[in-house]
Amino acid sequence: MNNKTIDTNKYFESFLSKQSNMETLRFITCGSVDDGKSTLLGRMLFEANAIYEDELAKIKTHKFIDFSLFFDGLRAEREQSITIDVAYRYFMTDKRKFVVADSPGHEQYTRNMFTASTTADVAIILIDGRYGITDQTKRHTIICSIVGIKNIVLAINKMDLIKYSKKKYLTILKSYIEFAKNLNFKEIYSIPISALKGCNIIKSSKNTEWFKGKCLLEYLEDINLNINSTKSFLRFPIQFVNRPHQDFRGYSGSIESGELFVGQKVKIPPLQKTLKITEIITYDGKLKKAKKGDAVTIRLNEDVDVTRGRVIVDDRDKINTADHFQANIMWMDEKPGFVGRSYFLKIGTTLLNANITKIKHKINIDNLEKLSASKLIFNNIYVVSIKLNKETICDKFFDYPETGSFILIDKESYNTVGGGMINFVLHRSSNLFKQKFKITDKDRSVLNGHEAKVIWFTGLSGSGKSTIANELEKKLYSKGIRTFILDGDNVRHGLNSDIGFTDADRIENIRRVSEVAKLMFDAGLVVIVSFISPFRSERDMARKLFKRNQFFEVFVDTPLEIAEKRDPKGLYKKARRGLIPNFTGIDSPYQNPINPEIIIDTTTKNPKECCEIIEKKIFKNSTLIES
Repeated sequence: MNNKTIDTNKYFESFLSKQSNMETLRFITCGSVDDGKSTLLGRMLFEANAIYEDELAKIKTHKFIDFSLFFDGLRAEREQSITIDVAYRYFMTDKRKFVVADSPGHEQYTRNMFTASTTADVAIILIDGRYGITDQTKRHTIICSIVGIKNIVLAINKMDLIKYSKKKYLTILKSYIEFAKNLNFKEIYSIPISALKGCNIIKSSKNTEWFKGKCLLEYLEDINLNINSTKSFLRFPIQFVNRPHQDFRGYSGSIESGELFVGQKVKIPPLQKTLKITEIITYDGKLKKAKKGDAVTIRLNEDVDVTRGRVIVDDRDKINTADHFQANIMWMDEKPGFVGRSYFLKIGTTLLNANITKIKHKINIDNLEKLSASKLIFNNIYVVSIKLNKETICDKFFDYPETGSFILIDKESYNTVGGGMINFVLHRSSNLFKQKFKITDKDRSVLNGHEAKVIWFTGLSGSGKSTIANELEKKLYSKGIRTFILDGDNVRHGLNSDIGFTDADRIENIRRVSEVAKLMFDAGLVVIVSFISPFRSERDMARKLFKRNQFFEVFVDTPLEIAEKRDPKGLYKKARRGLIPNFTGIDSPYQNPINPEIIIDTTTKNPKECCEIIEKKIFKNSTLIES
């Protein structure tokens, strides 16, 4: 008897070498609830021998395998027999590696499906053969079109429940092709399947002898998408600057597009300097070349002062750097988003401040109709304009998906509120220039004899803001300090007479007043702003226009019941009777400041005492500088 021993190291080296040279295809399953997405994927992995024994044991009961449970890992998913979160799974065949995303069918979780679809090469749209195309089928198909998926597999499922009817299959196919004809898909490949019975999943079924096409896995193995192409230019976002000791400076990250090689000429915008790669370093040693997806540390022929967030690109590349662009965005937060509100925007490894400057339209994800919109609502897709606080690389999503996509983050909760894809850069008119003048705000302050300041009063209607502001201005005026009051009611009679009291209007109201306050500050004045300004985000936006010790937030902390009892203008009574909609404190929220410079309690102090507290805190000895 001849005993052959297997060299384990050589076996795994051969296996890993083969695996590393395989293309990876990412695909997503879409469709309505109960169309069989999880069952299809469970069946596919089972027949491809990609389910481990212990995993199989968990989903096997009484010799029956419930394939859907393999992907529905959350307790709520198993209890309700639905998919809520996106489940990812990796497997491979002799021809290709796969990353599959099982996305939820419920409309409530459309945002999860949208997120998963942004990285997919192919979408499998499942349709229940009994019912045909549903609204959610259309919705998911349109989302796939919006995020740039070009290849659709139309899997008409549950053929066993319609007796493998060719007629019903062709009727559904014809309807779908008619619906999707204007969605710019490269190919729609249809397959009649039964996920439960395994019909046309791994091998062709005798029950559909009239179908002469490829089975599902065979199609996925053979489809040519130019995956992992290195024809695109280099995109290497720096994740961190690697400094293990003084004599070493490396730049670490993952290659998102293109390739790196020793001797390559590169640049790091906005620096205009051409640099050269001298080393490519990995955990396993040095490389001469690295491709898309590789995590490496590179060294350059010259040490440059750059930080996380910068992107290394090929020197030949004519890249777009901008601070303003148009994008498709899906709103993922149950709280609405508004024009003018400030968010964090994360693109690659870069974190920036961003404002939505315009909502161009909402996309009706049932029929692609363009609808007007004044705010961003949960689970809806919009075309918007976004302004950044500084220029960065802005790639078109369809050219560079990894660096052309971004997320928006709420500045208070740090929750992700939106995900988007850059369509194109918005350039300012070439005829607009910022004029520089020789007389500065500091010069004007010296002429006035005091430094400019902004004192921002915030609080409920009836809290006493305007009364205290008036007393403060009188006191400062008597000491020769040049002031001006921007009062909420007065400004709405002129500059802001065109806007109402919705949340979107309030945000625009504060944005305009903040800009006016900045102009008056530049004129060397002490600007006293008296506005309810109910939202923290907009007060923080105003603060960011100024440097430290230039902006002072004064919270006039008066309880609602006291403010309502005072009601000097009778507004609360009208609001309680429903005559004034969106009234702060009644049916519109007020967000208390978290760290204001000054808190004033008008229930225990009169206006003059409040002024003394403010003057002592901000002005010190009644003067700010000597002229």
